[in-house]
Amino acid sequence: MGNFDIAGKELVFNGKPIRLLSGAIHYFRVVPEYWEDRLRKLQACGFNTVETYVPWNLHEPEEGKFCFEGMADLERFIRVAGDLGLHVIVRPSPYICAEWEFGGMPAWLLANSDIKLRCLDRSFLDKVDAYYDELLPRLQPLLCTNGGPIIAMQIENEYGSYGNDQDYLIYLQQAMKARGIDVLLFTSDGPLDAMLQGGTVPDVWATVNFGSRPKEAFGKLLEYRPDQPLMCMEFWNGWFDHWRETHHTRDAADVAKVLEEMLECGASVNFYMFHGGTNFGYFNGANHSHEYEPTVTSYDYDSPLNEQGEPTEKFFAVQEVLRKFTSAEEQQQWPALPEPIPAHRFGEVTMTEQAVLFEQLDQLSSAVKRRCPEPMEKLGQSYGFILYSCHVSGPRPAESLTIQDVHDRAIVFLDGSYVGTVERWNAQPLELPIGEGGARLDILVENMGRVNYGPQLKDYKGITEGVRLNNQFLFDWTIRSLALSDVSQLRFAASEPGEVKEMNAAGPVFYKGVFTAEQTADTFIRLDGWVKGNVYVNGFHLGRYWEAGPQKTLYIPGPLLKAGENEIIVFELHGTKQPVVVLEDKPQL
Repeated sequence: MGNFDIAGKELVFNGKPIRLLSGAIHYFRVVPEYWEDRLRKLQACGFNTVETYVPWNLHEPEEGKFCFEGMADLERFIRVAGDLGLHVIVRPSPYICAEWEFGGMPAWLLANSDIKLRCLDRSFLDKVDAYYDELLPRLQPLLCTNGGPIIAMQIENEYGSYGNDQDYLIYLQQAMKARGIDVLLFTSDGPLDAMLQGGTVPDVWATVNFGSRPKEAFGKLLEYRPDQPLMCMEFWNGWFDHWRETHHTRDAADVAKVLEEMLECGASVNFYMFHGGTNFGYFNGANHSHEYEPTVTSYDYDSPLNEQGEPTEKFFAVQEVLRKFTSAEEQQQWPALPEPIPAHRFGEVTMTEQAVLFEQLDQLSSAVKRRCPEPMEKLGQSYGFILYSCHVSGPRPAESLTIQDVHDRAIVFLDGSYVGTVERWNAQPLELPIGEGGARLDILVENMGRVNYGPQLKDYKGITEGVRLNNQFLFDWTIRSLALSDVSQLRFAASEPGEVKEMNAAGPVFYKGVFTAEQTADTFIRLDGWVKGNVYVNGFHLGRYWEAGPQKTLYIPGPLLKAGENEIIVFELHGTKQPVVVLEDKPQL
């Protein structure tokens, strides 16, 4: 049994003062085989606590169908941390942000157009209650009050950046308590007046999130909570990347300096992130301030451990600061760094088989008829692609095709020929000439990740309004949901040497190749000459690539491979003249 609580301006564990030196590691961004490695490295750096969010959409991918296995085995992750002697902070609020798809909320919530998110709306809270009925009893035995490693849990995440519904926050607080959560509860918000007014709860520990100027941030918090211990629940020591932007980095010496200032204030700290990991599959989120900005597949975050889990310069700079603020006895408990995980250059892999998307539709989906285009959520689809098809009458001189309102990127075909691409951030009309007999119009829309932060969380995917030629809306659509998370049903045909199907002639194409590994090791897939698409390794959906950068390689953890033959499938949206990928032993940014 254990007890973690507040005593005046101090945090105490079993009656003794404690400073939390915590780092964020998201179990859902790391393959389970590497959880212990990452946690041991956290300890070796000098941390005594690990923090993780809990993404609702991972654990309830379909309403009423729960998953707590594999990468979703939250309980196992917590037990591994506890067995190593780490304390655990869990942040299981319905919304997590985290640059994660829809801020962790499940897309199926949006099937109800009237739902109000993150407030005291009964239709939203009913779904939260059903989720908590499944989730929280799994965590209750792992609380420190029951002998487990969980010492604290969060009510909601940065709520003051979104709203000010105090009744909603209190509802979540009571929902947790009613399900046996009796550890210390907390909130975390930015250090601004409006955020602290909107996001904190009376008699609940309030923490703040920031990346710099700790004295200023803590000073603002103390205006509201002068008698509570200080903690930065998210020290942003790095940052994430969007597609079409440059790679973010932060100087290690600057991070060390801010950390030292924070600890001199007597505060506890949680590094966001200590190890970022990877947005596998379709789970990357997006921002929307001046325009829609989807997040890349890598969640390296320029953190102390890189995406592959290896220490960076920042790791050792942070470790040196922590030495100054921990006793010699505590430092003796720090384990040695685990041996580096091997990485291997497997070299070139030629894609020897192909499958054209438009020839595989019946294997991948069932068609439905709708008078108007409908977004994914109305058809029970959460992720991937959606295909809208209709017949356009003719003849018509060139008319402007407007996709109103596309979320997020549409590839347009007329009678099977590529016409152009319409992107949410640059949604320009396309000129379409329609012949006398009319033409078939196909619009393949990619969901590039739902907005995870800010006022535009209700981010429907697909065609969310309608399609028109000039001012005439087009009706009578055939729609196919193409989640493409499982590509095992594809029927591939061998390619002739040198044969490459151009997109203009065939549409998007799946390419398959195999390579042999004598033993498994981490590797990085480089896609020079490819444009945009997704990669699957031995059936595992690795994530997205795009020539727009900044990410140039995708990380393949060694446990996804096997000794012997391994399969790579690349789903390319725009075509490649050389269907070859390269497996390197280092990432390329």
